[in-house]
Amino acid sequence: MGQSRAGKRETPTGLWTKCDGCSAMLYRSKVEEKLDTCPECGEHFRIGGARRIAITADPGTFEEFGHELKGGDPLGFTVDGKSYGSRLVQERKRRGVNDACITGFAQVKGLRAVLAAMDFTFFGGSMGSIVGEKVALALETARDRGLPCIVFSSSGGARMHEGALSLMQMAKTSAAVAYHRTGRAPFISVLTDPTTGGVTASFAALGDVIIAEPKALIGFAGPRVIQETIRSELPPGFQRSEFLLQKGFVDLIVHRLDMRDRLAQLLEYCL
Repeated sequence: MGQSRAGKRETPTGLWTKCDGCSAMLYRSKVEEKLDTCPECGEHFRIGGARRIAITADPGTFEEFGHELKGGDPLGFTVDGKSYGSRLVQERKRRGVNDACITGFAQVKGLRAVLAAMDFTFFGGSMGSIVGEKVALALETARDRGLPCIVFSSSGGARMHEGALSLMQMAKTSAAVAYHRTGRAPFISVLTDPTTGGVTASFAALGDVIIAEPKALIGFAGPRVIQETIRSELPPGFQRSEFLLQKGFVDLIVHRLDMRDRLAQLLEYCL
C-alpha cells in the first residue's frame, strides 16, 4: 500500500534554484558559496545592494551613511489606480531599505573607500531623486575625505514616476564625478546586469576605471528598441559586456569571484 499523505516526508522549499544560463538545477547553498554565480557555467545571478556590500567590504567595516534619505511623490503620480507614494511605502517594507542605493565607508582587503551599491530589486534600480542624491553624496564624501569611490550600478534607468526631477540626477551625478576628479583618488565604476538608460548615460560611464561583470547588459536604449528603430539585425552579443570591451567602452571584465581582489589591486595602485 502507498504511504498516506499525512506520512509523506515533505520536501523543504527554497533549497534549489535553476540557472538561466545552463538550466542546471542547483543547491542554493552552493550558489551562495560562489557569490551567487552558477557553479556549472559561471552565470552571474542578479543580487541586491546589501548582498553586494556584504561580498565586497571586509567583514564589520561597512559604515553606512545617507540611510535617512527618503523620497516622496512630488508629482502625485498614479498608474493602475495606485499612487507612486503608496508603491514606495510598499517597496520600503518589502526590501527593508528606503531606496535603490546603499552608501557608506568600508574597507576592501584593508584599503579604505566609499562604496555605493544600487539595487535592481527596488523599482528596477531606477534613478530617482534619492538614488541620484546618494550617488552624488558618495562621490562628494569620498572627495572630501580623499578616498576612492566604488559604485556598483544595476539599473533600468531613470525613475519616470518623478519626471524631470529624475532626469536632473544625470547632471547632478555627472557633476559629482567631476568634483571627485579634483582630488587624487580614483572613481571605479562597476557595471552589473543590467546597467541601462540614464545611469549608463551619466555617472556609470564616467569612471576612471570601468569594470563590468560577465555578460552584463549595458546600454542606453534596449537592443529590441534599437533594432526596431534602425530596422537592421544587431551584431551577436550586442550590448553585452564582452561586446563593449571589444569596442573600448569598458576596461575590464571581472568575474564576481575575483571582483574583491581586483578592486583591492586597483585601490593599492593608487596609494
